[in-house]
Amino acid sequence: MSISEIIQQFIEGMRHTSLLEYIAVLAGIASVWFSRFENIWVYPTGLVNTLIYIYLSLQYHLIGEASVNLYYSIMSVYGWILWTRKDAQQQHVLQVRFSSGKEWLQQLSFFAVFYIGIFSALTWLKRNFAPEAIPWADAFASATAYTGMWLMARKKVESWYWWIATNIASIPLYFVKNLVFTSVYYFILLILAIGGLIEWKKRAAR
Repeated sequence: MSISEIIQQFIEGMRHTSLLEYIAVLAGIASVWFSRFENIWVYPTGLVNTLIYIYLSLQYHLIGEASVNLYYSIMSVYGWILWTRKDAQQQHVLQVRFSSGKEWLQQLSFFAVFYIGIFSALTWLKRNFAPEAIPWADAFASATAYTGMWLMARKKVESWYWWIATNIASIPLYFVKNLVFTSVYYFILLILAIGGLIEWKKRAAR
């Protein structure tokens, strides 16, 4: 695809962006911004984003991404509870921390299990029901996102590495599905994730 064709597809995609997609994108950007500063509003804004994207992902045969957003919704409730817990001195129990070597192995295992499972399921779906599916890309974006959300709920710095990987994979994935505004959204999230990583590294080092 030439540069002019990519630009034309981008313009056409923006013209056909729905109001729901705009709302989801703005809510998602707000959620990542709040997460960078450990603000509890990360979760209510995130829920608006994920519920809309469950609907949009199913419409465009991104089954893995739909499952990710369902998982996000469940983990948002879980994270909301964890982030608001306080001890006897009314201090938040959960603090931003780096992962240990053992926790890194857990994360990689977590990712591998989900990638293999999602890839296998999507390969079967592509063959039988959803020929438009892109198993390897959708599975990678989904598995990294599953891992990132799990670690975000536990306030692990490394969650941002997984978010960065998710965003890099999602930019072209949504572009080829003509969800151009969402593709731009993931580019914005990529920039915010880099900022979030820098901010959380500082907080964990205190």
